[in-house]
Amino acid sequence: MVALGNRSYPIQVGRSVLGRYELLEPFLRQPKAVIVTNATVAPLYLQRLAKPLRDAGTDVAEVVLPDGEQYKDWPTLNSIFDVLLERRCERSTTLIALGGGVVGDITGFAAACFQRGMPFIQVPTTLLAQVDSSVGGKTAINHPLGKNMIGAFHQPQLVLADTDTLTTLPDRELRAGLAEVIKYGLIRDLPFLEWLELKLDDLLSRDPTALAEAICRSCRNKAEVVAADERESGERALLNLGHTFGHAIETGMGYGQWLHGEAVASGTMMAAQISWQLGWLSEKDIERIERLFRRARLPVCGPALDVGRYLELMQNDKKVRDGKLRLVLLKRLGEAVVSDEVELVDIRRAILARSAHA
Repeated sequence: MVALGNRSYPIQVGRSVLGRYELLEPFLRQPKAVIVTNATVAPLYLQRLAKPLRDAGTDVAEVVLPDGEQYKDWPTLNSIFDVLLERRCERSTTLIALGGGVVGDITGFAAACFQRGMPFIQVPTTLLAQVDSSVGGKTAINHPLGKNMIGAFHQPQLVLADTDTLTTLPDRELRAGLAEVIKYGLIRDLPFLEWLELKLDDLLSRDPTALAEAICRSCRNKAEVVAADERESGERALLNLGHTFGHAIETGMGYGQWLHGEAVASGTMMAAQISWQLGWLSEKDIERIERLFRRARLPVCGPALDVGRYLELMQNDKKVRDGKLRLVLLKRLGEAVVSDEVELVDIRRAILARSAHA
């Protein structure tokens, strides 16, 4: 449960929950819904979700988007609005996002904008979406100059995470999702980090018990942070460990070239490098973080973007305040802080140490 007063909502995690109408029914304000998915997920799961709704008398429209981060843009967003208008949807019609983080983000943003706000449900089908992007109400599209720069806070009514969908997830996508799982251990849950070190092989082999535990624990961590700081005025910024560097990588390389989790993993190593330079982490701590990412077969170095390009793109980060770059760093394993006092020379040094320039 994400505790936000009268806007609180449940997170349902389990096997074979995708087609259970009784879990969706309490959150449908009228017998009409629009499912937004993509061309990869649609053949696998669209009818499994749509059929029980139709069988119960719900009028269901379908929007199938092209698959890829590069389509998280205005034209794709408008294609959702086209269907909502063509089908004469109302403010009480429910939008349902069926897919990974791109589908969830763009559907949530459409829900926030259409008629100034309509209800939506998250049905995440990737590990990254199940542990992170589906929870918390951040919705957005990308701009050529910056990732997720155009968006809104708009909370879902329900998050329905079916772990069975992870059986069809490509290995690369699974590993990318693990970057966000590891993040929770690094920023606020050291026992979880220790559990991940023990269970990583089980997660990589898709053991359903281990995956369910990782998803539930990640969601619990995020729900606690979101409940305390919904609009990222303080503690919620800690969830962005590695993201300032990571978003620069995604934007600089071209959306879709690096998966979000891959960019976050290498960005986390850059943030850890600065934390070591400041004397907060030991060499053993750095080695421990790097070892876990390597075991997950995630990159521990960023691409060979020019250092100046990294810095230019990082200035478009949403955590920049009064022109000062604010970075999420590790005071120690299991405890993160936000700092705007890192010297430019230290940032440059970390980028050089943890990118293909090294």
